[in-house]
Amino acid sequence: MLKTWTGLLALIALLAGCAPLSPRDLEAVRIEGTPGKAVIYLVRTNPDLSTVSATVTLNGELLGTTHAGTYFRVEVPAGRHRFSGYASDTGSITVDAQADRVYFIRQTVAGYERSASSLSSFFSMIDEKRARAAMVGADRIG
Repeated sequence: MLKTWTGLLALIALLAGCAPLSPRDLEAVRIEGTPGKAVIYLVRTNPDLSTVSATVTLNGELLGTTHAGTYFRVEVPAGRHRFSGYASDTGSITVDAQADRVYFIRQTVAGYERSASSLSSFFSMIDEKRARAAMVGADRIG
């Protein structure tokens, strides 16, 4: 009987976490542009394919480390900018950014904690609605 109740409570908790986001939740995420600059949000969703942290570079310079449920907000001048994984992580994306615009990139990470050489980042452009949904409850880095 105890196993049945425990299982039922676990199922209720799981379903509660899957509740659809309200428009209020999505609007609570603050997304801002910067005059004369391009703003790029790099978002890592939670859950992700892996719990492993992943170091990211921007234009060959260390940007920082992401974890599931985190994001970066980066202001850059107009032009071409490349986000990529670090060391053996060969994932990358290039953005041709225009001033006064906001861009959203999703980073998905796959790999195992015990094998840094197996780490792979996959980057893709996403729309603002998906970015907002991923950023609800996420932690901003930097």
